[in-house]
Amino acid sequence: MLGLACALLCLSTSGSRAQQGGIDIGLRDAPTNGALRVLLFDQANTFGDLRDPVRLETFELGDGARLRLDNVPAGTYAIMLHFDENGNGALDKNFIGIPTEPIAFSNGYRPKGPPSYSQARFDLVDGADLTMDLDLFRALGKRGRLGLGLGVIIRSAPYRQYSGAVYQVIPAASYNGNRLQILGPQVLVRILGRKRVRLGAVAAYRIGTYKEDDSPYLAGMGDRDSTLMAGLGLRAELPAGVDLSMGAATDVLNRIDGSEAQAALSKSFQWRIFRIAPRLGMTWLSADLANHDYGVPAEAATPQRPAYAPGEAFGLEVGTGAFVELSRDWRLIGSIAVERFDDTITDSPIVDDDYVVKGFGALTYVF
Repeated sequence: MLGLACALLCLSTSGSRAQQGGIDIGLRDAPTNGALRVLLFDQANTFGDLRDPVRLETFELGDGARLRLDNVPAGTYAIMLHFDENGNGALDKNFIGIPTEPIAFSNGYRPKGPPSYSQARFDLVDGADLTMDLDLFRALGKRGRLGLGLGVIIRSAPYRQYSGAVYQVIPAASYNGNRLQILGPQVLVRILGRKRVRLGAVAAYRIGTYKEDDSPYLAGMGDRDSTLMAGLGLRAELPAGVDLSMGAATDVLNRIDGSEAQAALSKSFQWRIFRIAPRLGMTWLSADLANHDYGVPAEAATPQRPAYAPGEAFGLEVGTGAFVELSRDWRLIGSIAVERFDDTITDSPIVDDDYVVKGFGALTYVF
């Protein structure tokens, strides 16, 4: 009986070992020294975030260095290599999370945006060895990535008797560098941090909330101007692939006065060429800004439209960002969100809805 048990155990162990394979990686024009980190992913979502791999190994480069992952179970995977230039044991990124150090992906994949698992994945069969030859490259190129295209900003108008929405077509120029990013109506500059927490300066175009000619109820109120908001932003990578973003900005052109702030949690999901990032956040408007967008000044008050000053206001925002890699050079990006007002805004005599829909979309070509 004991002999039969031992035989079964040996067969089980042998079968388990038969399912383990190995991956040999050849690196062309490899650095002569330093650390190379190999990250093995088995899920599209974690690969798109370039964090939380199923396996991570660090190799010291030098004469006779061999990059090999042993005892890898059969399955579908994607690999990223990372050359740790400054030896800090982490993948350095710009403010929005794009790697700034040399990397390589399986299948020789070289994306110009968030990587797609479907482009880099490969199959490792039972007990087999797989060999791949890769080249390191910089995701941002030598001087950053420039993109050109066309975009649109749109915002619903929650005002009484308002027809349509407020929108504006804009050139969707983009630039992604180590410190500077220009993403349509937003400019970001990293100040501190390269790893999981990054602080930056932020400037964004803010579209005007209404034009008085589009609602008879707003006659005599004047248009609400667009302006430039600027301030600071913080981005942090939390466990389980969750991202925290926080920011505060003020009107630097003095067109509308006031300030605003946001804090949000998001998590991205990948499906083939589509990447979406649902988000939940809170917004805050200073009294000056809330009065500008939703108040009625005394000089514009009428018997049907009494004077009203909402004061500072808070809102709950739910939305999602989207990224579609149409080809290596073309991509579609966008975001949409619904912000629900608190009572200080919905009590305004000029407000008819308790929410506003905000969105941005662009088609760009990346050089």
